[in-house]
Amino acid sequence: MLNQLFNLEKPSPEIKFSIYQPSSSQEMAARLRNILQNANVNNQDIIVLCIGTDRSTGDALGPLTGSRLKSLHLHPHIYGTLDQPVHATNLAEILGIIRQNFSNPFIIAVDACLGKMENVGYVSLGRGSLKPGAAVNKDLPMVGDIYITGIVNVGGFMEHLVLQSTRLNLVVKMAEIIARGLAYTLNDPHK
Repeated sequence: MLNQLFNLEKPSPEIKFSIYQPSSSQEMAARLRNILQNANVNNQDIIVLCIGTDRSTGDALGPLTGSRLKSLHLHPHIYGTLDQPVHATNLAEILGIIRQNFSNPFIIAVDACLGKMENVGYVSLGRGSLKPGAAVNKDLPMVGDIYITGIVNVGGFMEHLVLQSTRLNLVVKMAEIIARGLAYTLNDPHK
């Protein structure tokens, strides 16, 4: 099954990685590297936009990932950390700042999401935009050229409460996996 999922010759529209697999960061990095090569982003600034808030455990995936990337001092264009989160009330403003500072940015959007019970603990990677706030019925702009979402809990009922009661341990592990995968990719001289 892993060979089918991570066969780099045939890119899949979306790939899922379990955070409980020891090689998930490396596999995510390999797939992300492949997507970036196929997208031909050589002359574009790559922006990592980590969306979420530290006021909700389940929604803290983005800021935790952004803070971890910042602490590694590996990639300069990171928006959304625990100190300066990107969330529903400032997303449009941050997107404006990005457009103002970069002529043709390539955005990797990172966000938490809710899903089916069997998918909790998985990280999804795909080409295209994500819709932040969809689980809690917020009308926010689509964002990203690539998306990375972490399925932090079960969706379908009382989403605000579900996000508030999500285990921090799961979210921290997921943020570490995503940050390592991004770091392996964005700082690889052969990407």
